[in-house]
Amino acid sequence: MEFIDLKAQQNQLLEDGATLREDINRRIKKVLDHGRYIMGPEVNEIELKLAKYVGVKHCIGVSSGTDALLVALMALGIKPGDEVITTPFSFFATVETILLLGAKPVFVDIENLTFNLDPKKIEIAISRKTKAIIPVSLYGQPANFKEINLIAKKYDIPVIEDGAQSFGSKHNKKRSCGLSTIGVTSFFPSKPLGCYGDGGACFTNNDFLANSMRQIALHGQEKRYEHLRIGLNGRLDTIQAAVLLAKLNIFEREVHLRQEIGDKYTQKLNKKGFQKTPSLDPQNTSVYAQYTVQVESREEVIKFLTNKSIPTSIHYPKLLPDQDALCAKKSGFIKNFFHKKIYKSHVIPNARNLVSKVLSLPMHPMLSDKDQDLVVETLINANKSVNKLP
Repeated sequence: MEFIDLKAQQNQLLEDGATLREDINRRIKKVLDHGRYIMGPEVNEIELKLAKYVGVKHCIGVSSGTDALLVALMALGIKPGDEVITTPFSFFATVETILLLGAKPVFVDIENLTFNLDPKKIEIAISRKTKAIIPVSLYGQPANFKEINLIAKKYDIPVIEDGAQSFGSKHNKKRSCGLSTIGVTSFFPSKPLGCYGDGGACFTNNDFLANSMRQIALHGQEKRYEHLRIGLNGRLDTIQAAVLLAKLNIFEREVHLRQEIGDKYTQKLNKKGFQKTPSLDPQNTSVYAQYTVQVESREEVIKFLTNKSIPTSIHYPKLLPDQDALCAKKSGFIKNFFHKKIYKSHVIPNARNLVSKVLSLPMHPMLSDKDQDLVVETLINANKSVNKLP
């Protein structure tokens, strides 16, 4: 059993009868034929289609989800001394990009049920130095942008959605990455919409920010050899754009399958008495980038599952403020270059409680009923055996 099965995905049939793999090969051959490996026509084509899909005016393809965050922050003018409010419970890129610009991440707690940034904890963390808020739409569903945007508007603070795990989901019928000032996503192969390497995108309705992000991702150029700002080499490769164009044709089908499989997991586990399943906010849909449950005695449960050939993963085993790179006692970089604590953290009891309990189960659109039943039955048995449940 695969945790994520990208090979099976390639066998899906398209409307013309070809497999996804055949379509990908055809599109890559087209790139090889025209030879425009950098900024080829496929890049513009995928940008237009993704912008339409999300429901925004602009999409800027970039080289990774991490660069998407960095480009968005740079476009907003984030600089040393600024503060950016975000979650302590995410992949390191969320905080890494803030620190690379010399700004200070400010961590506030997450909701106990959705794992997303708690809007009720944001306002107390806002200071005169707060220049952005980055909610992460974790595990497949958006954060509560209805409430977050109201707070941000009150203080005139831009919001960047880190939608690396939620692309394709909706919040109040609007798609993830079109919910805030700027939305960013990742096309890492295991993401809901993934390419076959690194890739990402930034989304916005703001013309000025769109132009700024496009320049930043191209070394700050307005046109060739004319650099109006400091930028980076953040372009989306043409071949990766070609892969995305092929996979976009089956994406809505996969979103539907992900939702079906996620719902089945919850129903089957709940029916057997396991209640620590993902909680879906009524305002949201989810693409279940991960299907993540909560367990006690996690390492023993993982060992039980592994012995039964059930793969698992932990997203994420350590909170961001606990990473060595942010700890002055362990990081020579911080000691030598910052000379002070580089983050602020408010009380985060929910995050501290959940980080030791989350466990992600096999999840992908091709997961069969048979395999899903095996995962469910094995998890139930593991929970009973390890935690001495009846």
